[in-house]
Order: sequence, then structure tokens, then C-alpha cells
Amino acid sequence: MNDDMRQWPITIAVQALGGQGGGVLVDWIVDLAEHGGYIAQSTSVAGVAQRTGATIYYIELVPRSALPSDGRMPVLAQMPVPGEVDIVIASELMEAGRAVQRGFVTSARTTVIASSHRTFSPDEKSVPGNGVADAVTVLEAVRAQARRFVHGDMQALAVSHGSVISASLFGALAGSDSLPFAQEAFEDTVRRSGVGVEASLRALRAAADLARQPAPAPAPVDPMYTAPRPLPERAASPTLQPLVDRVRRVFPESAWPLLGAGLARVVEYQDVAYGTEYLDRMEQVLAWDRQSGGAVRGHQLTVEAARQVAVAMAYDDVIRVADLKTRAERFARVRAEVGAGAGEVVQTEEYFHPRLEEVCSVLPAGLGRWIESSPRLRAWLEPRLDRGRRLHPGTVWGHLQLRAVAAMRRWRRGSLRHLREQAHLGEWLAAVQRATAGDPALALELVRCRRLIKGYSDTHARGSGRFDRLMAAAALLAPRPDAAAALESLREAALRDASGQALEARWHALGLPRP
Repeated sequence: MNDDMRQWPITIAVQALGGQGGGVLVDWIVDLAEHGGYIAQSTSVAGVAQRTGATIYYIELVPRSALPSDGRMPVLAQMPVPGEVDIVIASELMEAGRAVQRGFVTSARTTVIASSHRTFSPDEKSVPGNGVADAVTVLEAVRAQARRFVHGDMQALAVSHGSVISASLFGALAGSDSLPFAQEAFEDTVRRSGVGVEASLRALRAAADLARQPAPAPAPVDPMYTAPRPLPERAASPTLQPLVDRVRRVFPESAWPLLGAGLARVVEYQDVAYGTEYLDRMEQVLAWDRQSGGAVRGHQLTVEAARQVAVAMAYDDVIRVADLKTRAERFARVRAEVGAGAGEVVQTEEYFHPRLEEVCSVLPAGLGRWIESSPRLRAWLEPRLDRGRRLHPGTVWGHLQLRAVAAMRRWRRGSLRHLREQAHLGEWLAAVQRATAGDPALALELVRCRRLIKGYSDTHARGSGRFDRLMAAAALLAPRPDAAAALESLREAALRDASGQALEARWHALGLPRP
């Protein structure tokens, strides 16, 4: 190899999730290079361990002008080598972090171009509490390790221009000036592709402009929390106005935003009468809060209960799931996520695996109990019900099946599940009332323990089991002066992992008897 070839090749690693157009991006880069007088080689190694499957693409570029005069062709590598990557392109923030872990990013050499949006991994989703990795820490780590770091929400930018993330990442590459090609050459590459050209060009130009601006400093964001909107002056409908007026008249102003959000949730879940039940319960909580001097604490008990009581009343069941899966806004969101055009057909496949318990839960309480108490009937029904089903809401038959289940909402109050949820909710609030009289801090922690219950089916069963265990722990801890802190530590341990090992360890550390 002659001296001029020591600076070559240009090495590019692209880390993309399945379905994000990583292959399209790589094809564009190869086409760009070949039309610009370069030899280009691309390879890919698909993975299945990250979310929908993360693929590492690798590209090496060598200018034809740098080839030796005897016609020999360079031998190019098929995988990126730590410490020898010029450009890293990551379609999602954690993929940029993994590039740093793999050693692909070096401060003397590597330009990193990454989308700052998140696609949560199975490990993040499986944690009962907030298992989301700290995005700010990853941003700071990449910034510290890279020679240059270009980042922004490339997914949102692409969607806002009617395109897909591969176009915005390609544009960010153009704007970074990391390759020896003008932006016009990038645009010509997109035009040669012939698919979605105008939308892709809009996304490319916007991302190129973004890449030329100073990167913003990372700001801490909790993706699990969205601040509630202020309580509106006027309700969305006349039938709701008396409830909104009641919130303003009865409750402290600090609780208005969460009470408004909770009221909207339970009314949308069931009906206006259910919203009245919600405010009735919250008035009871407010009375306990005031009796224990809650005003000096900013009515924390009422504010926290406004959230948790609403979640408890709007529990997830098969009726709710069927309703959500057939809503027009869900179909619109799916179309936006996949970047479907106006004339393109998008079909979803929904997987259901109903257990006998779930079928009984939506039946009238008496009938559901009778089936559950009959071993012979259960033995006959279980093999016929306990199997997976795949429905297509975009078809007439699939949509009608789901809408039929969703229509059972009008009879929900008489169902076995509703009866049990109401009883469980009553027991929880009674425990909160008892704790408020003696230890308001413990009562507040009891309210926060409701975070453990979420989802439906097996997920709901696991969360409910841990919640019931913490309810029992609260009774055991009540005489202790550190009861609130001890219960908080148990709750955080229960939210830390799905296996329950952290909860077991903390339970024994507090010296509590085995359940």
C-alpha cells in the first residue's frame, strides 16, 4: 500500500434497530460514495438481543484516486475495529452508548451522529417501576468520548416532515461535514432512490441544518412522568361541568391538576356517574388529610391519592384492552409510526391469550363465581379457552370481535372483576385511613404503594401479590417510629426488579417475619 493510502479507508459504523431503515441508510451512503468516485463496501451483522433486533452495519470507503497505479484493489474489513471508526451513526440513543462500550468511539477520531429518542429495551420495560436508563448519563458519556457529537430527535424530525428516520440521519451526516461530499450530492442520492423523494429531502435538509447548529446541553427528563394539565375552567361537555365545579369548590388548589386528570380518566373509562364516585372517594381522603394536619404538608396525601385512586378505579381489563385496540387514534398512531402514506394499507395483528380467570372476570359476578367453583366445568372450559388467538382489527370480522368485547363496558359494574376491584380498593383506603390517624407519613407511603399494581392478566396478578404483601408489611411496621421509611424501602425494592429478589432481601433486612 502506498503512502497516500495510509489515511484510508473512511470507516463508518451504523447501529440501527429492526424496522428503522438502517439498510436504506447504508445503501444511500454506498451510492453516494460510488457516485463520488469512491470504492465502497458494506456489511451487516444482525442481532436479536436488543428490542426488535439491533443490526451493526459497517462501511469502508476508499477514493479511486488513492489506488496504486498497478491496479491492485484494497482489501477492506468486514467489521468495525475498536479505535478505528471515523463515523458512528446510531438510530437510537442507547445504540450510541453501546458504540462507546464497544470501543468504536474515540476522542481523537470519531464523529457520532445519534438520534436522542428512546426505544425501550425489554429489560427497561420488565422492571415493575421505572426501569428506564438515564438518557442524560448516556448523552454525557458519548459527548465526553467522541471527537464530535451530533444529536437530536431524528425520529420526531423525520415524522414531522412525513418521512422516516433514515432520511434525517442521512441529512445529519450531510450537515456534519464528516464526508467529502457536498449536500447536493446527498440530495441527488435520495433522488436516485425514487421512493418518497420529496418527504425524504425535506427531512434531510432539516437534519442537515440541525447538525450545523451547536448541540444542546442534555437536560434531565423523566420519560415515566408527564406533568398534568391545569384544571380547565370549562369542562368538555355540560354533563361534566358540575364535577369540575365541585373540584374547585371542595378541594385545595394544589390537588386540582391531578384531580382533573383523574376525573378525566375515570369518566373516559366508564361514565359520568363513575366520575362522581371518584370525587366521593377523594372527599373522604381529603377529610382524613385535614384531620391529620395535612394542610401544613401541602395536602400531600390528597394530591398523591388523586392519582392512585383514579388508576385503581380505571383498572385494565379485557374490555379496556379491546376498546383501546379499536380506536381510530390508535390506527392513526400506528400509521404515523411506520411512516405509511395516504394510499398505503397498514394491518396490525393482535395477540390474545385469555385465561379462564379473565373470561370469568367479565361475566356477571354470580355466574363467574359459579364457574370458578366448579372443578368439572373448569376442566372442560380451560383447554378450550387457554390458547393463543391472533386477531386483525383492520378486517371486518376482527374489528367486530374486539368491538363486541369493548361493548361489554355497559355491564362492567356487575362483573366479577369489578366487584373484586372495588373490594380491594375499599380495603386499601381503609388501611390508609387507619394509618392517617396515627402516622400520616406511613399513610402517604401506603398510597404510593399502589404503583405496584398495573396491567392485566399475569402482570396484574404479580403486582397485586406484591402490593398485598406490602399492605401486610405496613401493619407489621405500624408500631415502629421508622415505619414510613421502612415501607418506602420495601416499595422501592419491589419496583426494582421483576424477579422479587430485591424485595426478599429488603424484607429480611428489616427483620420482618416470613409471610
